[in-house]
Amino acid sequence: MKFSSPLSMSSLATLINATVIGNENNIAKGINEIHKVEDGDICFVDHPKYYDKCLNSAATIVIINTQDITIPTGKTLLFTQEPFEAYLKIVETYRPFAPSTKSISDTAIVGEGSVIMPNSFIGNNVKIGSNTIIHPNVTILDYSVIGDNVVIQSGTVIGSDAFYYNTKKNREVWYKRMKSCGNVVIEDNVEIGSGCTIDRGVTAETRIGKGTIMDNQVHIGHDVSVGKNCLFAAQVGIAGATVIEDGVTLWGQVGVNKTITIGSGAVVMGQSGVVGNIEGNNVYWGTPAINFGDKKREMVWVKRIPELWKKMMS
Repeated sequence: MKFSSPLSMSSLATLINATVIGNENNIAKGINEIHKVEDGDICFVDHPKYYDKCLNSAATIVIINTQDITIPTGKTLLFTQEPFEAYLKIVETYRPFAPSTKSISDTAIVGEGSVIMPNSFIGNNVKIGSNTIIHPNVTILDYSVIGDNVVIQSGTVIGSDAFYYNTKKNREVWYKRMKSCGNVVIEDNVEIGSGCTIDRGVTAETRIGKGTIMDNQVHIGHDVSVGKNCLFAAQVGIAGATVIEDGVTLWGQVGVNKTITIGSGAVVMGQSGVVGNIEGNNVYWGTPAINFGDKKREMVWVKRIPELWKKMMS
């Protein structure tokens, strides 16, 4: 999330009750989680396991719960005992929840020739391009951006909160939701089937590239980047912060792990599980997904196990 105007370190420290350590002259342009952080951003960390990753990231300002560290040159640390609570305070202040009492918010912008059918909900600050069709019972939540010539079938939800939780087992409630302040961007000529869910970015964007087609009941997790002209069959599920490059085909019930990359032109056969990065322009099958030809040969050998066992025992 980018702020409407930069914030000084003193104003941030006052807001979250933190101590400024390091460069007091930095300004904060936005706040981001570690997978999407950029120069000028605030990032938070509250576990020693991730201190180095956060401190050495592109973040200019780090909210942290220790002072016993070396401060990277030029960075600012905001010391507080509860960095996660500080993150929530910033999000609640600069992107507060704003309920909408109308089916189409007064702040939504709908382009020429676009159609929104009955019982659909269009949230605050949504932008919809030209000649787009929103079928009945679609929900498009705050700050989502929909391009031109897009088709969204009934029952789909765009911009639901990220499945992203701060976990601490030393408190009564283990899982506390990391409030989402990102959005969803759907480019031109995308078609989305019925009953799909596309989560907003935690602090940045979830993006669906131009010309991509989705069947029914597809789930796209937070901060996923889908390239152009991809095709996803029914019940595909893609976990958070994964990159799907251009022209990728995922057949029915393919599951994709978080924070990985699928290369351009890759084809993954139905019911496969993609657990790590895979290269483009190849066909994959199985769990974990491997080269389709290798998997077929493996299956042939598996079928021969009883025969080989019988020969070995005779």
